[in-house]
Amino acid sequence: MAVVSELIRRESDKTLSFGDYTLDSKSKVNDFDFKGDMYKVKTFKEVTKLERNGLFVYESIPGTAVEHFASDESKVEFKVEGANDAQITLELEPETEYNIAIDGTDAGVMKTNLGGKLSLSVELDEGKAVAVKITKK
Repeated sequence: MAVVSELIRRESDKTLSFGDYTLDSKSKVNDFDFKGDMYKVKTFKEVTKLERNGLFVYESIPGTAVEHFASDESKVEFKVEGANDAQITLELEPETEYNIAIDGTDAGVMKTNLGGKLSLSVELDEGKAVAVKITKK
């Protein structure tokens, strides 16, 4: 897996890829149309953020590259790569339990807060993508 040089793109499997953790300065793309929604990505080595229709979707600290990001009412799936371990925050349903799997390994159950935020840590080695799957319990 590699960084997303165009910062955000559609994949042939109808998913999104975004982010470039190798950039020294902030870069962004506004108004990226995907499936009738408008996406905005901001990314560089310190943080990667994704918004849909002006609402928070994804954030990683430090920055990451995300490929094949797909979400619906019951799950979120993606592959993530970064230079260092990352703290990832996602916007999901408020006060809901989710099963977390990282690279196919069960990482337990987490509950979102009142605002629907779910935060998890992912151990990353540059050049190696890690699969993340979050499924509504």
